[in-house]
Amino acid sequence: MLIPSIDLMGGRIVQLEQGERLRIASDDVEYWIERFRAYSRVQLIDLDAAMGKGENTALVERIAKRLPVQVGGGIRSVEAARRRLDAGAQQVILGSALFGEQERRGVVRTEFAQEMAAEVGTRFLLAGIDSRAGHIAIKGWTVSIALTAEEAMTSLDPFVDGYLYTHIDGEGLLQGFPLEIAERLCACTSRRLIVAGGIRSQDEIDALAAIGVDAVAGMAIYTNLLPA
Repeated sequence: MLIPSIDLMGGRIVQLEQGERLRIASDDVEYWIERFRAYSRVQLIDLDAAMGKGENTALVERIAKRLPVQVGGGIRSVEAARRRLDAGAQQVILGSALFGEQERRGVVRTEFAQEMAAEVGTRFLLAGIDSRAGHIAIKGWTVSIALTAEEAMTSLDPFVDGYLYTHIDGEGLLQGFPLEIAERLCACTSRRLIVAGGIRSQDEIDALAAIGVDAVAGMAIYTNLLPA
């Protein structure tokens, strides 16, 4: 399944290369809402909240009322998760909050994941696992920790409905997603797996679907490589 991505920064829909370089920006939110209306799932990420540089809460809630979204970015508490779900989100994506603070970098915060599962419900939770050069990156991809995606998934499996794995090495570059990584991650879990990062063609989406993996695409849609 193809899941189109909406990334928000400064009140605009944007596309970044490797989470840093701005490639595309659009103020026409209504246009993209209408364009993505036919999809059964859309990914919505508040990049400002993820990076700790502000938030786009009103815009997130506006879009969540109109599209079937999975929402991420800066969700660090039960209250924040519930607010997104109450606004209409189908699921929320937990990211950096799963991996602790400075003194615990490299350790999965299973007690936080367990609390979220108990208070919010496992079926509403996705674990966002962002990886660069084989290690998880947190805090808007600015900090790498000594933990692999496979290690994190093994610890988080009891508490989440699935995983959003982002291959930062290819994010926004349209160079393709490495199928062997998707296959390796599938072997770690029986939960739903969604992957992102460099996806550029329908053939690639079909190959991922053949092994039971859903695909998030952003840049390929916004540059018209993929129809939307």
